[in-house]
Amino acid sequence: MTTVNTLISKHDNGLKFSTHFYSQSQLWKGDLDSIAFEQKAIKNKFLILTQPCYIVKVGGKIGVTNDGYLSPIKNGTTAEVELLTFVPPISIQQLGDPNFLSFHGVKYAYATGAMAAGIASEEMVIALGKAQILSSFGAGGLSLDRLEAAINRIQQALPQGPYAFNLIHSPSEPAIERRAVDLYLKYQVRTVEASAFLDLTPNIVYYRVAGLGLNDANQIEIKNKVIAKISRREVATKFLQPAPERILKELVEKGLITELQANIAAQVPMADDITVEADSGGHTDNRPLVCLLPSIISLRDEIQAKYQYETPIRVGVAGGIATPQSALAAFMMGAAYVVTGSINQSCVESGTSQYTKQLLAQADMTDVMMAPAADMFEMGVKLQVLKKGTLFPLRAQKLFELYKTYNSIEEIPTQEIEKLEKQIFRNSLEAVWQETTNYLSQRNPDKLLKATNNSKLKMALIFRWYLGLSSRWSNSGEKGREIDYQIWCGPAIGSFNDWVRDSDLFDPNNRRVVDVAHHIMTGAAFLYRIQSLKTQGLQASDDYNRYSPVISPNLLNND
Repeated sequence: MTTVNTLISKHDNGLKFSTHFYSQSQLWKGDLDSIAFEQKAIKNKFLILTQPCYIVKVGGKIGVTNDGYLSPIKNGTTAEVELLTFVPPISIQQLGDPNFLSFHGVKYAYATGAMAAGIASEEMVIALGKAQILSSFGAGGLSLDRLEAAINRIQQALPQGPYAFNLIHSPSEPAIERRAVDLYLKYQVRTVEASAFLDLTPNIVYYRVAGLGLNDANQIEIKNKVIAKISRREVATKFLQPAPERILKELVEKGLITELQANIAAQVPMADDITVEADSGGHTDNRPLVCLLPSIISLRDEIQAKYQYETPIRVGVAGGIATPQSALAAFMMGAAYVVTGSINQSCVESGTSQYTKQLLAQADMTDVMMAPAADMFEMGVKLQVLKKGTLFPLRAQKLFELYKTYNSIEEIPTQEIEKLEKQIFRNSLEAVWQETTNYLSQRNPDKLLKATNNSKLKMALIFRWYLGLSSRWSNSGEKGREIDYQIWCGPAIGSFNDWVRDSDLFDPNNRRVVDVAHHIMTGAAFLYRIQSLKTQGLQASDDYNRYSPVISPNLLNND
């Protein structure tokens, strides 16, 4: 059996040091009064990230200091203070890819993802943008007038950025996707977060290529930045490669892009950043991050080797990022940046109701499940939602089962129709269809025309009435409909709630997106320091492995 000798501090402060790693070649010199031996004081020393951290032994006691300096050991020299190990200062900016910071003009390799229907609100984007943190506005499901108003407000508040806007794939309504692109080009929105894409569409290609050109030095200039959120290798491949020639040819023929832009497009990828989305809220494939991220990084490397892009595409992560531990794990696996989502929905700036924020703040990791998605209902696509405090996922699943079983509303048994009208719709299906007709006559008259001749489509549109409104009820706080709230959410919210349980952030009224971002990134840097010391032989009690989100003067100086 192999044994490792350990230096045990005579002072009970939870620190030990393995002599297996010990090789003394330098001395620590400094003021002995600066050395902390008590557990609380030691942890405060660890938390001062902007200064080095020296682990020393004095009279059999292991202590920690941020002060002093190192000096080479001279022959015959004995020291009163024995240096065990040390770590240099660490900046939050050292986490992730520094190119992400310079490219987007931000201070952290951290962003917040878009949550549709304005849940990722103007207030959220502006608050984070003013703190130099990238945030994506949740444009999905909003009217063009509402989207245009959001663009104007955000650009007025953040004339130099940073900010992004979501472009969500709309396979059943491509015209809506196109109109969003037209607005982004009109107002020179320079960064979009493309999500839920199953394939490249002429719309996302149009946005990307319309921003291509050559500068005065005849170098390629990319004005329209794309962050593609993906969870499958086949979709990632499309964004990692240049735009398809057939789509470029089509756009040139329509006069939307120039021949020069089409030629440049063959030399640049469709995306600047790929966000690997693991088990997240909303649209998700529930992929485990530890499997998905290495796979996509490997794929990126293969495609980079083929095309030799001047600037390699960065790969970040989303889905499950809720604590310093999860953020650090992502960075250690090679993520260029991290993206949070579900946890921001419970924050003050979120565009959802106070009732919903309270439900989210009480959720555990297991309080989520998959349910049919309104935007891709007929395709059987599902999204992840909160199940605690709402019957939406079960009722939505019931509607989808009826859709699969029957070809029209008329085929559904009378008893089932009565249950639907009483429990779910709280109205007659005829009245629901009339509301649907009024809505589609303004938004999508072509689909309305198809539904009049297709009973299966008509049934789907009636069912989508419930799925579509249920998320709006959650956002607006519709009284009497609480049991039907559709709340997009991943297991990350439960992990976040566990982490902040004993802090001020447990109350959703105290949750602010900038504070959350700061504590996750600061905590990740702190934990990196602790892990670095451990790899050098320090053995620390569990208390040193915990970072609590408590504002302190030390933390305020770590930016």
